Amino acid sequence: MRRPEFIARQARCPSGILGQLLGRIMAVETASANDTALELLTIRPHDRVLEIGFGHGRTIARAASQAAAGFVAGVEVSETMLRMATRYNHGLIKGGRVALHLADSRALPYPDGSFDRVFAVHTLYFWTEPEAHFREISRVMKEGAQFLLCFGPQEDTDMVRKFPATVYRFFSTDEVHMFLSDAGFGEFHMVRQTVAARELVFARARRLPTNGSDCGS
Repeated sequence: MRRPEFIARQARCPSGILGQLLGRIMAVETASANDTALELLTIRPHDRVLEIGFGHGRTIARAASQAAAGFVAGVEVSETMLRMATRYNHGLIKGGRVALHLADSRALPYPDGSFDRVFAVHTLYFWTEPEAHFREISRVMKEGAQFLLCFGPQEDTDMVRKFPATVYRFFSTDEVHMFLSDAGFGEFHMVRQTVAARELVFARARRLPTNGSDCGS
């Protein structure tokens, strides 16, 4: 069944009462994908971690539990989700373990080389300029840092047909590989996995040193 466009627009940027309801639904629907992303990201106790598009904020809390002596930040374009995630992570924010910001990932509010681990789950579809997002993500990562991107690939045509093209844009795994390469990433590892009846790709890559080369596949 094709998702109605007004629901798709709420998924891109939840707002109001409907956005709050959708946030609670997404917390359940995306839990398995988020758990897999964190598992593949291998967060270490002292890591500085960034989530792009934190939504309901529950994954921020799980990342903070893994980076027990580190720090977790997040950016989100929805004010509704920022309020929801701030309430959920109130204690961690008060303790200085977590910081959440209203920001677009084309203009991240962090200095160069700030993070050891960065991840984004189900956000790629809404990036009108994916190259700009990937370059900016690369900028705030330390050399050798790991990035984990979870997305539904264009190759899954059954899934693509369920989402309106006016809101969602799907990319092939080859396109994502190219975006990451152009942004300074290498040592790629792409895992395909069926999660909640959807075929997802978990693309893990490492931020290469300046003028570095891709030494993985």
